[in-house]
Amino acid sequence: MSNVLDALLDSLRRLKHLTLRFAARAWRTFSFAAVILSLLLTPSSYRGDNRVAIEKQLIAGTGQNVLWFTVLCSLVSLVLIRIVVVTAISYGLSRFALEMVVRVLVLELIPLTAAVFVALRCTLPDGVELAELRARGVLDEMARRGVDPVGREALPRVLAGVFLVWLLVAVTCVVSLLLAYFTIYGFTGSAFAGYTRVVGQVFSPAVSVILLLKTLFFSIAVSLIPISAALYDHVSNTLRGRSKAARELASMVRLFSVILLIEVISLVGNYY
Repeated sequence: MSNVLDALLDSLRRLKHLTLRFAARAWRTFSFAAVILSLLLTPSSYRGDNRVAIEKQLIAGTGQNVLWFTVLCSLVSLVLIRIVVVTAISYGLSRFALEMVVRVLVLELIPLTAAVFVALRCTLPDGVELAELRARGVLDEMARRGVDPVGREALPRVLAGVFLVWLLVAVTCVVSLLLAYFTIYGFTGSAFAGYTRVVGQVFSPAVSVILLLKTLFFSIAVSLIPISAALYDHVSNTLRGRSKAARELASMVRLFSVILLIEVISLVGNYY
C-alpha cells in the first residue's frame, strides 16, 4: 500500500511539474507574441537594417520553397483527386465527387500540409539558428550596441514564416481547384457554371471564415513557437547537453501538438 501511495504521489509531482512548465512556456509564447505585435505597429521596425533583414528573410523563404512545394502539392493533389473521383463513381456518388475533393483537399489537407512544410523547412531551423546565436552571445552583443535583437533577428523570421504559410495556402488552393476542374470535367468551359456553383456552396460564409482563421492560427503557431523557444527557453533546455537534432525534435513536438489542436477545433467547427 505504501509503495502504491508513493508511486501515486510521484506521478502527481511529475504532473504538477509538467503543468507548470507548460504554463511557463505558454506564457513566454504569449509575451513574445505581444512583443512582436508591438514591433509590427512600430514604424522604426521597417527602417534601415531591419528592413533589409525582413526583405532577406522573405526572399529566402519564398524563393526556395514556393515553386517546388507547388509542384509537389500539385502531383499529390492529382493522385488524391483521381482516388476520390474513382471511389465516388464506384459507389454511385459521382455528383458528390467535386464537393468531396474540395472539402478534403482544399479545406483540410492543403492548410495543414503548408503549415507543417513551413515549420520543417523554415521556422524550426530558424529557431535552432537563433538559439545558437543566443548561446554564442551574439544577441547580447547586439543589445550592448543599441540594436534590438528581437527586431533585427526574430521579427524578420516570424514575418517570413507567417507570409510563407499564407502564400503557399493561397497558391496551392487555386492550383488544386483548377486541377480538380480539369480532372473531373476535362478541357472544356461548358461545365464552369456548375463547377463554380458547387464550389460556392462548399465555401459558405462560415466555412470560409473557419478556413481563414485556421490558416491564420497555423501561420502564427509555426512562426512564434520555435522562435519564442529559441529566445526565452533556459540555456540548459536549448543547448547544453543536447544535439541540434534533439533541440529541433523538442520544438517540433510542442509545435505539432498545437497544430493538431487547431486542426481538431477546425474540424469540429466545420462538421459539428
